[in-house]
Amino acid sequence: MAYLNPVRHITFDAHNPYALARFWSQLTGYALEDSAPGDDEVLIVPDHPGVPGLLFLRVPDSKAVKNRVHLDIQPPSGTRDGEVERLIGLGASVVDDRRTDEGMGWVVMSDIEGNEFCVERSAVERGLVPS
Repeated sequence: MAYLNPVRHITFDAHNPYALARFWSQLTGYALEDSAPGDDEVLIVPDHPGVPGLLFLRVPDSKAVKNRVHLDIQPPSGTRDGEVERLIGLGASVVDDRRTDEGMGWVVMSDIEGNEFCVERSAVERGLVPS
């Protein structure tokens, strides 16, 4: 029997679901489902079956404290440092830089609405895929 991932979506509260979905679509490469800027729910989906989509839901309250759950991003190509710079260009901010002089570590970032995530060394830097 094939494995069916029980996690269907990872859901983010958002003031502007469309804008936040566009940011994460650019971060992950996931496709933005049919939606419009005023929608209360916006979904982005990967092109691989069984991988959870990211769902963005409009809520009235603002983020108040550190996330209790966050995503760790491993760029599939390039470098961690290049990905950090790309994400800054998309509107992300560096919250805490945990990179070491030896090239290890990660960078804690926040998206355009303040949700934290970490950028780790890329799959290439880890030797998981050829450069």
